Amino acid sequence: MSLTCQYAARSCVRSLRSSNSLRISSVAAAVGHRRTTRRWASTETTAAANPKISGIVDQISQLTLLETADLVASLKTRLNIPDMPMGGFAAGPAAPAAAPVEEEEAAPVQQEKTLFNLKLQSFDAGAKPKIIKEIKSMLGLSLVDSKKFVESAPKLMKEGVPKEEAEKIVATLKGLGGVVVME
Repeated sequence: MSLTCQYAARSCVRSLRSSNSLRISSVAAAVGHRRTTRRWASTETTAAANPKISGIVDQISQLTLLETADLVASLKTRLNIPDMPMGGFAAGPAAPAAAPVEEEEAAPVQQEKTLFNLKLQSFDAGAKPKIIKEIKSMLGLSLVDSKKFVESAPKLMKEGVPKEEAEKIVATLKGLGGVVVME
């Protein structure tokens, strides 16, 4: 359960308790307990129906943590199961069903970078007031803070800026006499 869901659940419980609805929340808790008990009992009856599986479950439950890790590793190698990333299935895009062998051997294509970090590298001494005003309006700083920012160059201005916006900012500051680097 995510942190926001937990927070929402806790606040709902607090509001129910404060509004004298304790009886309703206790009934809901009893119903929820009954559901989990039924779900747990249903898996147990399935395992008990097959004595072979029941014996394997008993043996696995007696293993230590290291022995369980060795068991998992040996099952992966014997059954040819690849290691899954920690993100699960939602971690990346779906792989194509049947890719030709030639495409697998090709060199991986580098993806074009779309987000950039902008860094104020340097500026002309005569253009300092113009640069300060532009930084003030661009970053929403006070005049004093923007002056300190410009004087402490080289300094990171913005992070994760889209390419088009970054090019506009670089062109604007270059026209004023500043040197901005896209990283």
